[in-house]
Amino acid sequence: MPSLMETYIENREMVQPNHANNLDTVHGGNVMKWMDEVGAMSAMRFAGKACVTARVNEMDFRRPILVGDTAVIEAYVYDAGETSVHVHLRAFRENPRTREREPTTESYFVYVGIDESGDPSPVPDLVVDSEEGKRRRREAVEGLDA
Repeated sequence: MPSLMETYIENREMVQPNHANNLDTVHGGNVMKWMDEVGAMSAMRFAGKACVTARVNEMDFRRPILVGDTAVIEAYVYDAGETSVHVHLRAFRENPRTREREPTTESYFVYVGIDESGDPSPVPDLVVDSEEGKRRRREAVEGLDA
């Protein structure tokens, strides 16, 4: 059974002008796409099989990410059902020179494990066996309740 910390993935995207709107900030759709891709990687790492996006909780865009910033996306599985994989996702803006980082976007995505026919397929139970994993799971669950 996979542990929460084994599902942790962090990815970076350099925000270029082609990612931006007329205010030189990244389009929210690009942030959502990057979050979905990293979330799917985390879900598949956990499930050991293909996973598809089933639901996106509300997306909270708290501050912009500017052209020239690095968008940092982090994801980890915090819960699982019979076929569903629940992933906590956060995006940050990071200055590539100073490494100053601020949170920008947060959401919870649900993926479903699928078999070769594309039908829902069982996923393993989640193990939370470290203090860091327990902290991250608590953080995700508390964020849902907020």
